[in-house]
Amino acid sequence: MRDFATSEDPAVQLELDRLAALSLPQGRFGLEAIREILARLGDPQKHLPPTFHVAGTNGKGSTCTYLRYMLEARGLTVHTATKPHLVRYNERIRIAGKLIEDRLLGELLKEVLDASEDLGPSFFEVTTAAMFLAFSRNPADACVIEVGLGGRFDATNVLEHPVACGIASLGIDHEAFLLSPDPRAPDHPLARIAFEKAHIVRKGAPLVTMSYPPEATAQVVKLAHDAGAQVAMRGQEWTVSADSELHYRDAAGELTLPLPRLYGMHQAENAGLAVAMLRHQNVVAVTPEAMAAGILAARWPARLQALGDGPLTALVPGAEFILDGGHNPDAAQAIARALAGRSNLSLVMGMMANRPIGQFLDPLIPLIGRLRAVPIPGHDCHSPEDICAAARAQGIADAEPAADVVDALGSLEGAETVLIAGSLYLAGVVLEKNHEIPD
Repeated sequence: MRDFATSEDPAVQLELDRLAALSLPQGRFGLEAIREILARLGDPQKHLPPTFHVAGTNGKGSTCTYLRYMLEARGLTVHTATKPHLVRYNERIRIAGKLIEDRLLGELLKEVLDASEDLGPSFFEVTTAAMFLAFSRNPADACVIEVGLGGRFDATNVLEHPVACGIASLGIDHEAFLLSPDPRAPDHPLARIAFEKAHIVRKGAPLVTMSYPPEATAQVVKLAHDAGAQVAMRGQEWTVSADSELHYRDAAGELTLPLPRLYGMHQAENAGLAVAMLRHQNVVAVTPEAMAAGILAARWPARLQALGDGPLTALVPGAEFILDGGHNPDAAQAIARALAGRSNLSLVMGMMANRPIGQFLDPLIPLIGRLRAVPIPGHDCHSPEDICAAARAQGIADAEPAADVVDALGSLEGAETVLIAGSLYLAGVVLEKNHEIPD
């Protein structure tokens, strides 16, 4: 992990350094540790405002963003937890609409780490416990919490009474964890992913989902039935489509809403999921007018984000810059759909070592004229040379390694469109260097 945030206060920095030293304990899966940590802290997860819980392979962060903005457009105060951070760790915890301040962050981390040090907690468990403490101690009208890895064993999955649970798109990702051998889980890869994600379901809370292939759908429906929860699935209990507007329909009626300003038609689907989650629960009231306003107001960095003027974009004068943190094949397909019709793009790409280079590049091949591969500082990433070799094998002749993003952009003179993609960590580097730090 990089740049957990810095502080001029030595006491705060000490806690940030302690957090940065944690990792995932090898071979330990389950919720026992996080439950014990939270019990020692007074079970803050039991004292939250009405909570929306969202899982998925791609799109869950965007769905959380739409939920937040729609709720805020209704005049409600909202706590939000999303992941990962792009530039600063503080982005993971937003209290009443604002990023958590360093001093409060340091105090919460110290409290959690001091209470749990003997348990050997993970980075994710400490982060989640600090988030629950923050949300339980500050009044709000609602919480929106994004699941991290999977769902079944994610530290956020100790929530007992969410008002609605959502599952965004499903795809194969994090295979080492989510497809590891488990006699309790189905063998089919996508069914296994659905099995992991759908474990966030809770009795009495609607489980609102996208549509999936039959093998994944069967797992979602079974787990919801076993938990005593109603399923609201796209294509059955609700539908969404888009042309010049977003058209939503469910049993309560039809809505015509504006298209998101976030780039890519898949964002209309994510907005539709957020609308469906709001419409299928009856605890937090949000009007269609607030939904429309929230869709238009929503901003979510590094998701087909158009970069503004800054030190990096100045390196290729006149070029359009598009930044996306997508790092798996499904994300690459979404990028390709969003940019369909374009050609001769210049791609600056960095990718973590556990990601498939060829599968990510495959849907982008028709769009790419030049590729520059870069390392991701501070992370176990594919070498630029390996990325270039894979790109050339797939027909991208002009593929060259670069020392860093600045070096890569310096070799793209005359480019009309520059796409930077392959990793959220790379996206964080780009946002920081272009002075567009998320706030």
